[in-house]
Amino acid sequence: MVVLIDTNILLNFILKRDPYYKESAQIITWCAEKRLHGYLAFHSLSTIWYVLRKKTDEERRDWLKNICSILSVSSADTDDVLDALSRVNFKDFEDCLQDKCAKNVHADYLITGNVKDYADSETQAITPDDFCSLVRDE
Repeated sequence: MVVLIDTNILLNFILKRDPYYKESAQIITWCAEKRLHGYLAFHSLSTIWYVLRKKTDEERRDWLKNICSILSVSSADTDDVLDALSRVNFKDFEDCLQDKCAKNVHADYLITGNVKDYADSETQAITPDDFCSLVRDE
């Protein structure tokens, strides 16, 4: 199964924050074990870098290296960005870019804590707890 993991889920894992810390950690573990093929959107890296600004540059680099050793990076090209800009049903441009990156890797699910923001998503959005339940039931 292929999943794209939204930035908020990655930050829940890194910062051990709720909601969804336990589920976020489980999803990352499944990706590390190759039970899932996990991706993150290219622009999530810069957001994570910024949010971790109180840590040293070395610590931030280590986090990003570790994440990239577990998850593959999905990108978007000019056409994807232009299409995302034209999709006015998305309130948040960043969410639309997440969706484009999920589509580009043919993700089965986009795992996010903000499912309501993905009502017009091309990839099915799912919360971490619903996703964990789905995987455990298989």
